[in-house]
Amino acid sequence: MYFILNSMENRKLRWVYLIVLSLIWGSSFILMKKALLGLSPIQVGALRIIITAIFLMLIGFKRLLKIKKRHWYYLTLNGFVGTFFPSFLFAYAIEKIDSSIASILNSLTPLNTLIFGALLFGFGFRKRQLIGVLIGLVGTILLILKGAEVNPNQDYFYASFILLSSVGYALNVNILKKYLHDLDALSITVGNFFLLIVPTLIVLWFTDFFQTFETNDQSLNGLLYLTILAVIGTGVAKIMFNRLIQISNPIFSSSVTYLIPIVAISWGIFDGEKVTLMQFSSGFIILFGVYLVNRSK
Repeated sequence: MYFILNSMENRKLRWVYLIVLSLIWGSSFILMKKALLGLSPIQVGALRIIITAIFLMLIGFKRLLKIKKRHWYYLTLNGFVGTFFPSFLFAYAIEKIDSSIASILNSLTPLNTLIFGALLFGFGFRKRQLIGVLIGLVGTILLILKGAEVNPNQDYFYASFILLSSVGYALNVNILKKYLHDLDALSITVGNFFLLIVPTLIVLWFTDFFQTFETNDQSLNGLLYLTILAVIGTGVAKIMFNRLIQISNPIFSSSVTYLIPIVAISWGIFDGEKVTLMQFSSGFIILFGVYLVNRSK
């Protein structure tokens, strides 16, 4: 009886997490864009990790004691593919292309979750889901080509950075579900960022951040936006997302990425970004592909 009630509660809770995460992460793109007005992409990526790590150490340092030796390998892998590399890739991409377009491309994460789940983690898929993957890829190609036509001043090579990040997120979801399911969400998140502190400081050191960083109005505003992004958009959201994965499944969890564009595009339009009807249509093609992948039998 308890198991049934708990299962019902989790089904309701996962939708709450999905909606809240879409609001948080949908707003993260515009926060990153504003932070880049005063900071370089390498600074945005690195400081985002450092600020998040400080926040998590303050609220959950003791959780490190709960992590067993067998967890550390997967936490390291999980942290680099799901946080470290995407933090820098997104910062460089959003400097070159509109944040709203980046959010649409990021919605390919559920498709990549399916593909890599099948190829590397032994999860099967149906013919309908493969068709959904191919439709999603068609939408992505159309979105990139139309974006390059409408905004010739933007470098759509950097769209590949978003696609690489979505692969990292997909691997992250599958690793967490398969190998870290017995570790609570806060411990996973604290462990991830604890492992990333030293590599991130090394990045800052070798990019001369400590010698060249200048304190002015632009950089301070950038730090303010970045702090909000790091604490809410990364720290709190990562804890929620890790918990969502534990109470649902990889495909459902990664489906948050096709709600994110609704929020991100709204912010982008409010900030003066141009989104054409063709780009909207391409976005809907991607979402239709994701729908086919996730649709119940």
